[in-house]
This record gives sequence, C-alpha cells and structure tokens, in this order.
Amino acid sequence: MSAPDTTHREWRRLRLLVPYLWEFRGRVAIALAFLVAAKLATVTLPIVLKRIVDSLDASQQDVIVLPLAMLVVYGVLRLSTVLLGELRDLIFGRVTERAMRRLALRAFEHLHGLNLDFHLARRTGGLSRDIERGTAGISFLLRFMLFNILPTLLEIGLVVGILLFYYDWFFAAIVLVSVVLYIVSSAVLTEWRTRHVRESNRLDSEANTRAMDSLLNYETVKYFGNEGFEAGQYDRFLASWEQALRRSRLSLGLLNVVQALIIGAAITAMMILAARQVVDGAMTVGDLVMINAYMLQLFLPLNFLGFVYREIKRALADISRMFQLLDVEPGIADAPHAAPLVVSQPAVRFDNVSFGYRPDRPILRNVSFEIPAGRKIAVVGASGAGKSTLARLLFRFYDVDDGAIAIDGSDIRDIAQASLREAIGVVPQDTVLFNETIEYNIRYGRPDAGRDAVERVARLAHLDAFIAALPEGYDTMVGERGLKLSGGEKQRIAIARTMLKDPAILIFDEATSSLDSHAERAILDAMRDVAADRTTLVIAHRLSTVIDADEIIVMAQGRVAERGTHPRLLSADGRYAAMWRLQQERSPEDSAADPRP
Repeated sequence: MSAPDTTHREWRRLRLLVPYLWEFRGRVAIALAFLVAAKLATVTLPIVLKRIVDSLDASQQDVIVLPLAMLVVYGVLRLSTVLLGELRDLIFGRVTERAMRRLALRAFEHLHGLNLDFHLARRTGGLSRDIERGTAGISFLLRFMLFNILPTLLEIGLVVGILLFYYDWFFAAIVLVSVVLYIVSSAVLTEWRTRHVRESNRLDSEANTRAMDSLLNYETVKYFGNEGFEAGQYDRFLASWEQALRRSRLSLGLLNVVQALIIGAAITAMMILAARQVVDGAMTVGDLVMINAYMLQLFLPLNFLGFVYREIKRALADISRMFQLLDVEPGIADAPHAAPLVVSQPAVRFDNVSFGYRPDRPILRNVSFEIPAGRKIAVVGASGAGKSTLARLLFRFYDVDDGAIAIDGSDIRDIAQASLREAIGVVPQDTVLFNETIEYNIRYGRPDAGRDAVERVARLAHLDAFIAALPEGYDTMVGERGLKLSGGEKQRIAIARTMLKDPAILIFDEATSSLDSHAERAILDAMRDVAADRTTLVIAHRLSTVIDADEIIVMAQGRVAERGTHPRLLSADGRYAAMWRLQQERSPEDSAADPRP
C-alpha cells in the first residue's frame, strides 16, 4: 500500500474517537468555550500593550500620565489566559482519561475474543508495546487536536483580521503567506519523516519482542548456555533501531531548520515594514510594539503547531497498529440464534468430525464417538494422533471442517460460547499460572469463591500439605507463568481451580503428565472423586491413568483405530495392547494398577 493511502487511512481513524467525545459533549462544549475566551484574551493583549506604550510615548503628548487602568487590564488579561487554559484542561481531562480507559478496555476485550490461532502466532512483547503506544497516542490526539491546532488556527484568523483592520494589507499578507508556507513545508517534510518514525517503532517492537521472548524462556537459555547468543541477537535488533532513530533525528533537524527559516524571514519582513512606517510617521511606536507582539505571539504557537503536527503523525502511526488489532475479526463467533447451554449431566457426541489446522494438513478424519452423561471416556494414542485437538474443538477454540460436535443433541455452533465454556472445565497438559499468589490462582476457577472453598479443593488436589509447608502459605507468589513451582505443583493447582469451577463437563488433557507415580495416584483418586457424576473426557499418554474409563478410544493418524474397555482392548491384542506392553517395560511399577484378573 502506498504512503498516501496509508496516511489517508490513518487520518480516517480519527472518526473512531468521535463517540468518546460525544459521550461528554457538555464538557467538550464548556472546554471549547474556555478555549475561545482564552484566545480572545490573548489577541487583545497586544492592543492593550499598544495603548500603554503610546500613552507613555513623550513624542505623542505633552503630559505623560500613568495608564494605571490599562496596566490593570493588561494584568487581568494575562492572568485570564492562564486561568482559562487551566480550567479548559481541568474540564477536558476526564474526557481524555475516559477515552483512554474505554479504548484500552476495548482492545483488551477484543484480543480475548480473537481465536487461538491469532494468539499462537502473535508475539506478546510487540503486542503489549502496540497497545501501550496506542493508548498514549489517543490521549495526545484528543488533547492536542482540540486544544492546539484549533486554537492556533483561530488565533491566526483573529490576528489577520486585526492587522487588516488597523494597518495596510501588506502586514496581513505577510502573515498569511508565511503561515501557508510554514504549514505546507511542515506537512510535506513531516510526511517524509513519519516513514522513519514508523520504521523506528517497528524495530522497537521487534527488539522488545525479542527481549520478552528470551526472558520468558530464561531456563532454556541457561540450559544451553546461550546468554551471549541472546545478547547478540538483541543487540542486532537494537542496532537497527539505533540507525532508524538516527535517520529520524536527522530528518527532524532538517524540519526545524526550514521552519526557523520561514519564521525568521516573516518576522524580519514585518519589522522592516513596520519600522519604515514609524519613521515616516504613519505608525506609532505602540503600533510597532503591537505588531512585534503579534508576530511573537503568533509564531510561538505556530512553531508549537509544527511540533504538534509531527507528534500527531507519530501518534497516528502509533495508534494505527492498535486499530489494526481492533480490525481483526474473531475467527469463532456466536451464531445469531445462539442459545445458552443449560445442563447438569450432559451427553457429548462427536459425529464424523474432520478437522485440520491447515487445509493441506488434516488432523482428524471422520471421528465419531459419544461420551454418555456422567461417564468417563479416555482417548489415547501416539503424539500427533489428534487427541488434544478433540479438546480444543469441544471447547470451541476452532470449528470443525466437517461433521458436528453436539451436547445433549445441540450442535455447539448453535450454543453461546460463554455458556459453553462455563460448562466445561479443562486441566491442560501445560499449566500456565498468573504471576500472583497460590490462592489467587486457585480462586481463578471461581473468583467469588470463599477461602473455605479454596482450601477444600486444595485438599482434594493434595495441595494442603505443600501449602502448609510454605512460609507464606496461600499468599505465596508463584512467579511469572508459575516458574517458582515444580511441574507437579502447577498441575495440582490447575486441578484444584478446575474443581473449584465445578463444571458439568471435564476435560483432562494429560493432566498428570508432570507428576511422579506416587503423586499421580493421589491425584487420580481426587480426579475420580470430582469426575464421579460428570461427563469426562480424559486425554492421556500414560495408559495406567485411564484403565478405569468406561471406554477407551485409541487414535491413530486422526482416526479411531480401536475402542473398548481396558480388559477388552488388552484381549484384542491390537494397538492398545502393544502400547500397554511397551509402557509396562518402561515403568514396571504401573503393572500393579492392571485390573486384569
């Protein structure tokens, strides 16, 4: 896409800010009224100053009288410009803060509404930096578009009108020509400079993403002794960012020089013309002071206008990426007729389900099975057989390519996602915890739960002894992604918070993969208790954990290869029996769990 198209699209983004201004239209109107009053006071100051100077000019009168009243008026006007400006900012502050809050919340909610593919492909560091810069850019745009550009243009119009009223049209012409040249040159050079700003932002995001990715994988870096490699990679990104910043700085210098040249030439021309007329007697010294005051007063905000315009372009570039995130449509959406799911002991059915994460790579092929209400079905198989994909489809992270998944006869695509996910509890293989306390992470299953409920599920998950041994108990911080805890401890917290959620459907996706055999058996007892009256799908690699399932489904290459109870599958001497013998050779201690007579 060309640069003009990009710029036009960025300016059109400003329309998205209108609803946030309209919500507080009363405050905006009052703030604008203060703005206009402040500018009227500002442009009146040079006129009062002229009268003061003329009254003190001995060449204009025989007796010099102290213009006390005019001096008081000058002081009041000077004070009012500051006071009105502060009142304006005070009134408008809430509008800006609320807009930042609303848009940040909208972006946050939108990101949670996007499908899993987006989050698997997105880099966390770059995403957080985009949102951070975007909200800051929104604050800048709301404040300075209304309170710098508009008042400066109003002041230019008032000054031109006053100069035309008091003096020759040459003065107004010089002002208009210089202002037009200033604005046009600032716009052209800023458009060129913005490309360097946008590039530096992109490289900044990449460098931050690289740093975040490296720190999140701290242990992996240590395992391979790659601290130097990681530092080199990060420095490579920083070097590119440094070069982009240098180009941005040089372009800023050129822009400042051009702007200063225009301002200097305009002020010089105005003063030469005014000085000649004073010498010729056509103007008084007060007129000269008044024109000089107007030029200084005018070009000061005009010079700031150049800065604001540059920053607006920067802000537009910053918020563009956040708005692009808002433009991303969720891959999974509720159907218009979606109804809430109300179940206590639901039956789940996979009916000829086919699915692939990519069209050229099918994962599931015509998979059919049913989980009767209150029963436990286990799915086993080699890695890549499609076991975990079944859980993702049931939770509706993705929609099936063909076939259907139904709960109590209702296609889950016709069920409201919120109620569907409320009815399902998942204990994943890779447990990720919030950087909060143990109690917070357990209570996350039901945030309004009391301490007694938290302690009850902790006991069921065999966490109570571990927590009691900690100096800070339930208030112990678990660290980033739970890094301060062992895999087994994280897994037990995940089980506890799922128990606290108390869902109608349970999914255990390799829920005991991080536990040793002793801990695994303790957790399995707790899992059996909590799953006793629930519809349960267990995805497992260790066959010893699913021998009590009502039915075991063996997956191979995305299809159902075998199905039956544990004794029946062993008797069939097929894939399942081969897997069982292999695992028994590797873990003889599991043979004690074999229920065969």
